[in-house]
Amino acid sequence: MSLTVFGAPLSPFVRKVRLCLLEKGLDYQLEIVMPFTPPEWYLQLNPLGRIPAMRDGDLCLADSSVICQYLEESYEQTARLYGSDAVERAQIRWLEKYADYELAPLTTFGVFRNRVLKPSSGHPCNEESVQSALTQKLPPHFDYLEGQLGPKPYFVGDQLSMADIAFTCQLINMEHGGELIDANRWPALAAHFSKMKALPSVQSVLPGEQRTTAKLIEMGKKATQPS
Repeated sequence: MSLTVFGAPLSPFVRKVRLCLLEKGLDYQLEIVMPFTPPEWYLQLNPLGRIPAMRDGDLCLADSSVICQYLEESYEQTARLYGSDAVERAQIRWLEKYADYELAPLTTFGVFRNRVLKPSSGHPCNEESVQSALTQKLPPHFDYLEGQLGPKPYFVGDQLSMADIAFTCQLINMEHGGELIDANRWPALAAHFSKMKALPSVQSVLPGEQRTTAKLIEMGKKATQPS
């Protein structure tokens, strides 16, 4: 086995790479590397210290989008996740970037980090930041994405793409943080998310993440109990 992914399962960017590999039917191993305090050897793979990174034989790459596009171009006989022509590829890359850069600061670092990660390490949740993300900052993004999806089953073209996967990875972290997208306000996005969660690839990683999240939440409760 030559493909190794380095990172932590609850990272939406690690999840994105894992789902890409699973949809392409590529075997890999996951080596746990925690963000913020990576071991010294990991900085040889990614001097920025961020996750994920990936090794394919002698090649080492960092950044989830770079990794996924490499997999698309290098493993041509696998499922295509970046469209069938230049227009679709551009649209998919735009929506992938949109999810990574616009949703992640809110769904993952706004909701999930405050609700799950900070309490588990003994730090208080900034609920004001959570509510700001949910009520002020996320709705315009969801409005835009609802319009982009419309009545279509997928964001771009007639099959699953990295645009769908990137969006789903961010909503999973929001759900881990105890929040679901409002199906009354954004029915297309809510239906799309439900369909995506039912994919075998997602179902293969989600139960383990849910167990880990439950443990972290329990740790947070114990950490905030008066001694």
